[in-house]
This record gives sequence, structure tokens and C-alpha cells, in this order.
Amino acid sequence: MLILFNKPYDVLSQFTDRGTAGSTRRTMSDFIDVPGVYPAGRLDRDSEGLMLLTDDGRLQARIADPRFKMPKTYLVQVEGEVADDALIALRRGIRLKDGPTRPAEIERIDDPQLWPRNPPIRVRKAIPDCWLRLTIREGRNRQVRRMTAAIGNPTLRLVRWSIGDWSIEGLAPGEWRSAAGPRTEPGD
Repeated sequence: MLILFNKPYDVLSQFTDRGTAGSTRRTMSDFIDVPGVYPAGRLDRDSEGLMLLTDDGRLQARIADPRFKMPKTYLVQVEGEVADDALIALRRGIRLKDGPTRPAEIERIDDPQLWPRNPPIRVRKAIPDCWLRLTIREGRNRQVRRMTAAIGNPTLRLVRWSIGDWSIEGLAPGEWRSAAGPRTEPGD
């Protein structure tokens, strides 16, 4: 079984809150009541978008393991206008504190007209923002946010749109649907 879930902002990418006692943070169990499925990878609490959940351990490993280099595409709203040389640097791979990134696919895009975020992002009238479509084939902790900060354009909003061929097209925040997963054969 494979589930595509559009994780809302401020929701933990796990089924239980292991935070402080009495914590009331929302988790995936507030949205998904399907026994035996587990997230294939994670998405930070302050990020939105596609999470894949499965009951198939081999599929979970194939999705989450960086050695398979499964593409993950994000729609990223950043502060400021992104310079052409910054886009070129991201396409080549940039150095972060934990080492160089693999080359990213990146382009400026028009505002994708997504659902409203609650709470809304901070807006500064004197500082413009722009949207990027960014695809990476690795998944370090807060990697996209660190990449945009490294080029001088901090991330304001981050939405994972797709993983491989799966996307959240047609799913509102908090909605999920079942999908057919790729077959995994011995030796894949």
C-alpha cells in the first residue's frame, strides 16, 4: 500500500508527538487512520507538501534512501530576487557546512497560486520575494532551506510538490489518497 499525503504546515511528520509532556502538536494521526503504514522519509514541521507512507519496507527504503537518488521537487518562496549567478551555483552544487550538495535542477517560476498558509508568511513591503522550482536527489536535514540561505535568499515557504512520479496535484492540505507503488523485485 502507498499513501500520498499533503502534509499541512505545523504538522509533525510522524504519528505520535514525542515532544514535551502535555504537548498538543498535530501529527499525521490527526489526518490518517490507516494501520501499518509508515512515512518514507520526513518533512519538517514548518514545511508543507507531499509525504509518502507505505506498509512495504523495501519500497520505504527505496524512496527514503539517498543512494537511489529519487528526485524530490519543491516549490520554494524565497526572500529577495534570486540572481542568475546564484541559480548557476545551485545547478552546479554548492558547499554547505556538511559538504557539497549534488547539482540541483532549479528555475524561477510564477507564483503557483497555492492554498493559503496558516499562519501566513511574513511579508515585507520593501523586500520582494520570488518563487523557485527546485529538484534535488538527496535529502539532508533542512537542505533546501540551507541552500537558499547560502545564496542569500532565505526560504519563506517550502512545499514539497513531488517525489519521483508521485505528486500532490489535486490534494488539499490534510488530504491523502492511495496510489499504486512501483514494484520492487529482489535485487532492485
